[in-house]
Amino acid sequence: MKIVVLGLVGVGRIGVMHANNIAGLRDVLHRRGVDLQLRLTDVAADHARTIAAGLGAEFFPSAAAMLASGLDGLIIATGTATHPELIRAGVTAGIPVFCEKPVAMNVAESLPVLDFIRDNRGVVQIGHQRRFDVGYLEARRAFLAGELGWIHSLRAVTCDMAPPPVEFLATSGGLFRDCSVHDFDIVRWLTGREIVEVYAKGSNRGDPAIGGVGDVDTALALITLDDGTVGTVSASRYNGAGHDVRLEIQGSDNSVLVGLDDKTALVSAESGVSFPGGHPHQTFAERFDQAYRFEMAAFVELILGERSNPCTPEDAVAASLVADAAQESLATGAPVRVGVSVLS
Repeated sequence: MKIVVLGLVGVGRIGVMHANNIAGLRDVLHRRGVDLQLRLTDVAADHARTIAAGLGAEFFPSAAAMLASGLDGLIIATGTATHPELIRAGVTAGIPVFCEKPVAMNVAESLPVLDFIRDNRGVVQIGHQRRFDVGYLEARRAFLAGELGWIHSLRAVTCDMAPPPVEFLATSGGLFRDCSVHDFDIVRWLTGREIVEVYAKGSNRGDPAIGGVGDVDTALALITLDDGTVGTVSASRYNGAGHDVRLEIQGSDNSVLVGLDDKTALVSAESGVSFPGGHPHQTFAERFDQAYRFEMAAFVELILGERSNPCTPEDAVAASLVADAAQESLATGAPVRVGVSVLS
């Protein structure tokens, strides 16, 4: 029986979800001859001990102590400001690292981390979970297989049912960095093209406190890819119908729509149409529950040497570059070119 020990730093909402998903992998991996073990740490020690006890995991007082105990992989689910230090610690320990996006607070702070990873031949997977969603995977397959022809339009939508706490928004970096960065990543991943220009507009129609911390509650970005393809990326914090994440890809031969199922947060205005009839998703965790589970399974496969890295730090920073450009355009009211050359 091969033993694989994972260390998880941070047991907030995302961390607890990852911990539960790891626990859910144990039986499947055990049948493959792999004993998956989990160790946890968090500055909220009592909470972390409770989570660890409930999952049959081991609690450690600090990330340093957990790394010193000997790990096969490190999972980082802490606040963004701590990501660079923890990524470096995992790479220095010589183990694969999984880190929630983004790599650092901004692109400028991310670039030295990328250099450190490259210089030390580190393996770091960044958490852009949509790459594991079955709808996005099928859309990518159809496009790469030539079934759509050439793409003439892209329309991406990400809408929360209700806004997160204003305290979070005050440090999130803005709607494009916090929310639409997932759309920017998935457009790059699906098309294989770079986003080279962004023109953004936004508004505040909800809680004025959101504007008070320098953010908007609704925004739209017109994007241009390096082959001239155009698209839109829209986001909102106030989609009362439910959590709505979709991507419409219209091609010269065919079109597909990711996120169109019985739980889509829409109703038809046409007579006699009852679809969709299910209960809409309420949160991102519900919408991407399966994708998050597949993502963690992929990290274990990466540790075992069974697959390549599904989302590199360079990929994540490239998406963050677009988000930065969108935030700049939102502030200036002018189109902004995306400086992808900084990654070369």
